[in-house]
Amino acid sequence: MNTGQDTNTPLNTATRRIRQVLAGSPVQEDAGHAENTVVWLRRLDPNANEAQCLAALAHDIERARPDRLRREEFSDYDDFKRRHAFISAEITDQILVDAGISNTIRCQVWPQICRHEHGGDVLSDLLKDADSLSYFDHNLPFYFAREGWDETLRRARWGYARLSERARQHYAQIRPASPVLRHLLREAQEINHG
Repeated sequence: MNTGQDTNTPLNTATRRIRQVLAGSPVQEDAGHAENTVVWLRRLDPNANEAQCLAALAHDIERARPDRLRREEFSDYDDFKRRHAFISAEITDQILVDAGISNTIRCQVWPQICRHEHGGDVLSDLLKDADSLSYFDHNLPFYFAREGWDETLRRARWGYARLSERARQHYAQIRPASPVLRHLLREAQEINHG
């Protein structure tokens, strides 16, 4: 994201506010995951624009709320993810409005965040890949420590299944320090190839 000399630009104001909200998340890895998703987005698309980077940074902002959604509240995991994405888009849009971001950029950010869990167009598919790769690259050790083997494997299988073929090439290069997590990533990949 452009964070030039003028720190009071609408883009910088919005970016700062998104980071402030994420820093307050009760989920330890959320702020790092957001930043890492931007890194993965730029690896996948070095020409990513401001709207794409804002969407990548804010895509999971719903989880930073004290009353964040809980997957246990939903009978269907995909419904949980869709609702999470919609609320994240709403929260982000209000931050962008308050920061004075143009309607043109807001209209690009909204659908990317709204669709980031399941994709459906070029930009949301790209964000979905960046989000998934960031989960494997950054979130996996935190998730495993909190949830254990079975739930982490279930989540990893779900995440691997939603990766594009191009993103799967990057997935193969992710090497957690833990041999247990490396084994888990292999298992997640194998079940989806069978």
